Formats: sequence, structure tokens, C-alpha cells
Amino acid sequence: MIRVKVKVKDVRLNIPIPYASLHIAVSILSSELFQQKLNKWTKGYFERKKLEFTFPQIDKEMLKPIVKELKNYKGLVLVDIKAKDGTEVKVRL
Repeated sequence: MIRVKVKVKDVRLNIPIPYASLHIAVSILSSELFQQKLNKWTKGYFERKKLEFTFPQIDKEMLKPIVKELKNYKGLVLVDIKAKDGTEVKVRL
């Protein structure tokens, strides 16, 4: 389970994200329908900025083992940020 901790002045949030949710997110992000919609939604912005870019296809078979391997590194801190205004964000496996 990935744990996201956010501290902002008076508010503290602890958000647990189960690995099953990551598997679902990988399936959605790698779907062909989502990729087509993403390119369609961003096409207008890229045309206005005169950029030539399309999002590459995400291979689900490549990402699934990565998510599976994350389970072997429990306790590893992925993100630890402390801003000058007191805001803190910590992402831990």
C-alpha cells in the first residue's frame, strides 16, 4: 500500500492507496480508448502553441511488473518535500 501524507498549516491528510488501485489505474491509462481521448483533448492546445507532440502508447505489460515489484520495497520514501510555508508532502511505499 502506498501512503501519501500531506500537511498544510491546520490540515493533515493521510491517504492510503492500495496496489489494486494502481493496477486499475495502469489498465485505464494504457487502454487504447484513453490514449485516443488524451490525444484528442490535447490536440487543440498543442496546435495553439505550435507544438508537434502526441502521447506515446503506454504498454500495460511493461507497467504491471513494475507495480508488482513495488511491493518488495515497503517503507521506501519516494517523495519527501517540505516547502518554506510549512507544507509537507511525503509518499511512502
